[in-house]
This record gives sequence, structure tokens and C-alpha cells, in this order.
Amino acid sequence: MAPFGAEDRLPGTAVPAVLPYGTARLAKLAFEGADLKPAWRTLYDRFVAGTEESASLMDLATIEQLCGNEAAALTCQRAALERGSLFRSPTAGAVPSVRLLALAAPGDIGTNTPLEFMLEGTDVALDTLYVSPGQDALLPRGAYDLAIVAAGESDANRPVLAAAARIAATLGLPLLNDPTRVTPLARDSLASLFGNVPSLVVPPTRRLGRDPLARADEFPFIARPVDSHAGRGLARIDDRGALETYLGSRAETSFFATPFIDYRSTDGLFRKYRIAFIDGRPFACHMAIADQWMIYYLNAGMRESAEKRAEEARFMRDFDTDFARRHEAALAGIARRIGLDYFAIDCGVLPDGRVVLFEADIAMIVHAMDPPDLFPYKAPQMRKVFDAFRAMLRARAGCAP
Repeated sequence: MAPFGAEDRLPGTAVPAVLPYGTARLAKLAFEGADLKPAWRTLYDRFVAGTEESASLMDLATIEQLCGNEAAALTCQRAALERGSLFRSPTAGAVPSVRLLALAAPGDIGTNTPLEFMLEGTDVALDTLYVSPGQDALLPRGAYDLAIVAAGESDANRPVLAAAARIAATLGLPLLNDPTRVTPLARDSLASLFGNVPSLVVPPTRRLGRDPLARADEFPFIARPVDSHAGRGLARIDDRGALETYLGSRAETSFFATPFIDYRSTDGLFRKYRIAFIDGRPFACHMAIADQWMIYYLNAGMRESAEKRAEEARFMRDFDTDFARRHEAALAGIARRIGLDYFAIDCGVLPDGRVVLFEADIAMIVHAMDPPDLFPYKAPQMRKVFDAFRAMLRARAGCAP
């Protein structure tokens, strides 16, 4: 396949702004505890000088977010998108074998599929188009081999998902992750996909306004604001007093409510698994172990416990012959009912062996940033995940194996 070049574009079409750093590189620096101020200053100077200003602003938005400055991050991103909507990530060399267009939505790092993390250092060239209505005339034509819907499920992303298939059709591109299969992943519709899948539990979720939530009378349940992620506003509500306290602390008007399922293992610990599905096949991404139900990998104490890391290493090493085999019916049912080319889930396992599905989306973070001295087993496992994703892209683009 020919590399990118000016001849690939029609007059008047958008030319991608090349990101100086990109999300994956900046996130890795932050994850390693590096000082991001020099990168921030370099990008700011480029912006002031008018050099690659939209790309510099987009990277500045990423730095602001990684530093916890969410409002500043979104302001920078809006300013970047006012100058251009197409960005090229520094993932591939000069002559890529696959040219991929991601159809994305504005927002934080968790808004879209973490494509940079999976494609960094490969031969896949990645351009990301931030979709907004009425931009079809500015789209690049003839420059890509296939497109992928990157915008995850959320109320805010519904217009992007609705436009994605039309954009891909306009460009004449094969489209991965059919957006009509992304929207059913909403928390309040997910359970309806899995009515009779064996060995699988998907607790039903209701969307409630403040007043209906205040009248809830079945405890315990999990409450969270609609479209919240990463534990923002997430709480277990055990009784009426806890519900009143929760509502008194939240300004949102719409919430999800899900029955609480005690998924502790027989040893009293909670285990949450992140599993990616690529072309229908499950891959282990991480396992978090904690003594509390609200588990995130960073709050599970995995760095501090050699015993937990050893268990995660066994989970990854033996995944195909152990976990995936024991739970084959549930995992196959999840892959079949969701039917997306790529997605990920968070799940647990009940003491009776059933899988309990907490969440499914295409935008869950998967990465290989953990320090290899503490997690020597992770880089090889994540390379398997990333290689499988690249192989799927190459196959869909018609490349030779």
C-alpha cells in the first residue's frame, strides 16, 4: 500500500495535524512520575509561535488532564477542535501497512477506544477524526484502508455514534465496531442483551431522576450519575439514610441504580477482571484483588502485594487453558450478543462459578505502562493483545498475513 501523501487528498479536504507527543507517550510519562512541565512549555511555545497549533493544543489538553486539571483540559481541547478536527498520532513509521481512521468524540482519555496505546510502535498509521455534524465536506478521501468507531457509549456520544456509519459510507470504507451495536452497551440496556446466556449474571440497571431515586426502597444498590466513569459519584447505598446523604452530596439530575451483588470469593476478597474481546476472542488485560467491592486497579494495592501480583501473573499465563475454558459459555455468549469487533468488559466471578458482568464498552483503558520490574508478566501479555488487534486490522484491510 502507498504511504500517505498529498496526492491521497482531494483539494479542500482536511490535512491531519501531527501530534508532537500523543496520548500514549504523555500518559506513559505521567505514569512513570515524570515531570510534564518541560513538555507543557514546549507545546505552549509551539502554540504561541503558531506552529502546529491545533496539535499542540490537543497535547496540552492531554497534559492538563493527566495533571488533574479537567476544566483546563476540556478548554484546550475545544480550542484545538476549533482549529481542526483531524489529528495524526505518532504510532507508525513512514510507510504504514494499514491506514486507520478513528471516528472519535471530544472528551477525556476514557471517552474513546485507547487506540494509541494498542498501536504505538506498530506499522498501523492512525488518524483520529473528532466527529461533529455537518463536516462531511472536510473529510479526507482515498487516504484510508478502513475506519473504526472509537467513541464509547454515553449520552453525550450518541450524535457521534449516529454519524459514524454515514461518514464511513461516504468515504467508502469498511467500518469496524458498528455503532448500532455500541449504543446497546448503555448501563440501563446492557442486561437486556443477555436474557438466557448460561453461567452469566448481568444485574439490571435503571435510569432514575432525583425524585424517583429518592423513593427507592430496595437496598443495597449501587448508584452513580449518568455518564460518569472512573468511580466519580459511585456509591453503595445500604439504607434510607445513606440514600439521603448521597443525594445531598450530588448535584446531578439523572442516575443509574443497580442492585448490589456480593461477588466476594470464598477467601473474602473481591476480584475484578478486565477482558478484551478481539474478533470474538477473549484476552486477559488485568486482574485486581481487594478487600472492598469498589475495585480499581490503582486502589487494589497490586504494587504493594507480591502475592496479588503472583495471582494476576497466573491468571494471565493460564488464561486460555483455565479462566477462558472454565467460563467458556459465558464469554462466548458475551462475544456473540455484543457482536463488536473490539470491546472490553469488567467482570467478577461468583462463588458458584457464574460470571457477573459489570460493564462493557469499547473505550475501556488497556495499556502496557506498568513497571516491568514489578510486573514482568504484563508486557508479554499485553503484546499478545496488541498483536491480535493489529492482526485483525490487517485482515480487515486486506493485507497479507
